[in-house]
Amino acid sequence: MKIQYLGHSSFLLAFEGGTRIVTDPFGDVGIPMPHVAADAVTVSHAHYDHNNVSAISSPLVLQRAGEYEVGGVRIEAVRRFHDDAGGRKRGETLVFRFEGEGLTLLHFGDIGEPCTKELAASFGKADVVFLPVGGNYTIDARGAKSYAEAFYPAAVIPMHYKVKGLTVDIAGAEPFLALMGGAERVGDTLTIEAHTPFAGKVFYMERR
Repeated sequence: MKIQYLGHSSFLLAFEGGTRIVTDPFGDVGIPMPHVAADAVTVSHAHYDHNNVSAISSPLVLQRAGEYEVGGVRIEAVRRFHDDAGGRKRGETLVFRFEGEGLTLLHFGDIGEPCTKELAASFGKADVVFLPVGGNYTIDARGAKSYAEAFYPAAVIPMHYKVKGLTVDIAGAEPFLALMGGAERVGDTLTIEAHTPFAGKVFYMERR
């Protein structure tokens, strides 16, 4: 399958069978959200930088906790907290788990709570994890590192970090990349296959 980075926390997940899913399309954040077509769009929470579903040509919007199936891809949305205070600051966020074609991916939305053994165990093993790393509204670089280590040896894709033009008040990806000992830069598209031994590798993606 192919993972295309659209920006911020938004990715296009394109499975070989033809199913296309977009995560967290963003609104007015200083950079343009690409207009793409998909079979489904997932929304982790109702903030403007994650719920611009009008940018996606999709018949199905998934924005509630539950289990779904889209074009042979199993999807589970699980409630977690947007902050480190049990949701008292910013409420909840959904973590989406995608299973299809021998691959499991976890998109952690705007998660803000610390990673615990119990939390990691509740999601089980994954091939790829998408983690916010910019802090302020989510976990920061150190918090993201603890998640990455908990899900080792899954591949790690950082998201929700400062880039040129972005108006959201968050840090860049550099602190996280430094803590992780660097990353492989792969442009805006990453091709992955089932049963690939990722060994905790970090992939830094840059939008076109």
